[in-house]
Amino acid sequence: MATAPLAIPVAARTCKQVSSCEEAVRLWCGGYRRADGDGDGIPCENVCRTKEEVDRIRAAIGC
Repeated sequence: MATAPLAIPVAARTCKQVSSCEEAVRLWCGGYRRADGDGDGIPCENVCRTKEEVDRIRAAIGC
């Protein structure tokens, strides 16, 4: 289930500020490339645990 886009500009958020994997994926898809610092396809590993979870969210939100 997709939710509304984040109201806070991408540049104003970091991985430490997100509280869910969906929020992290939206941040990453919105241009915050540092979210996936190690290049493994999992942004903000403090909230996203697996690539499968990230891929499912990306498909749901059209990223």
